[in-house]
Amino acid sequence: MDGSALSAADGEVPASAGSGADHLHIGQVAARTELSLRTIRHYDEVGLVRPSARSQGGFRLYTEADVARLMVIRRMKPLGFTLEEMGELLAITDRLDEAGLDDTGAAALGAAERAQLLARLGRFEQAARERCEALRTQLSQAEQFAAGLHRRAGTLAAG
Repeated sequence: MDGSALSAADGEVPASAGSGADHLHIGQVAARTELSLRTIRHYDEVGLVRPSARSQGGFRLYTEADVARLMVIRRMKPLGFTLEEMGELLAITDRLDEAGLDDTGAAALGAAERAQLLARLGRFEQAARERCEALRTQLSQAEQFAAGLHRRAGTLAAG
C-alpha cells in the first residue's frame, strides 16, 4: 500500500479517517453503505468504525474515510470474516498507512514490522480469494438446483 486512501468502491481498504472532510449523519451513511443504523451503531460500540466527530447534540458524524471503512466491513461480511478479523485487517492497514514516512523522510516502520504487517495482509488476501472461490462453487450448485427445479416444473406443467 502506498499510504493513500484506497477506493472503497474497488473493495480496497481505506486509510484512517481524514481531517477536514464534510461530516455525514448516520442516516446518510446508512443510505450510502446500505447498512442499518443499528449495524453502524454496533460497529461503533465494538470499535470497528468510530465516528470521526459528534455534533453538539451528541449525534454521530462520519467522514468519507469512515464510510470507506464501513464499506470494507460490508464487503468482508459475506465472506464470513468475523468482527475480530475485520478489526485486525483494519488495524493492519491503518498501521501501514499511518507509518508512511516520518518528518525526516525515513520510513517510520522498521523493515521487520513492515514485513510482518504485509505478511498478515497477504494472509487476508489469500483467505478472501479462497472464500470467493467457495462462494462461486456454492452459487454454481444453487444455480444447478434452480435450473433443475425449472425443468421439472416445466415437465410437470406440460404433462
